[in-house]
Amino acid sequence: MKTSSKSNQNVNDPSSAPRYECIMLVDDNSMDNFINNRLIESCGFASEIIICQSGEEGIQYLSSGKNLPQVIFLDINMPGMNGFDFLNAMADMPEIVQHHCRVIMLSTSESFKDLNRANKNKFVRKFLNKPLTLEVLAAIKV
Repeated sequence: MKTSSKSNQNVNDPSSAPRYECIMLVDDNSMDNFINNRLIESCGFASEIIICQSGEEGIQYLSSGKNLPQVIFLDINMPGMNGFDFLNAMADMPEIVQHHCRVIMLSTSESFKDLNRANKNKFVRKFLNKPLTLEVLAAIKV
């Protein structure tokens, strides 16, 4: 797990504070994490970015009781614990985690089945296709 801090620039208003205090990226692809981290840092979307390379690592972080992310960008296709397994594990977490953390599925999957399954999950607020863009970040309100 890696944590990064960022500037105080907001994606909608460069003179204001970041929109979110803490967000989490959960993706086994280190290049996607690097690019998404840089984009989020450059536009001031969040003050703190937690990067987890697996679903297990993300659940372990949430279980630790540390600074809970307000938004979790979650990949679907990961070895071991995939995105849907991660969501199932969230259902067993304390209510504070379930209510505080909003999940945005961020995936290359074009499967209608994956989209349907994600949209039916109570923790998922949005399903977005990779790559994450500045325009997409500006439109996110969870």
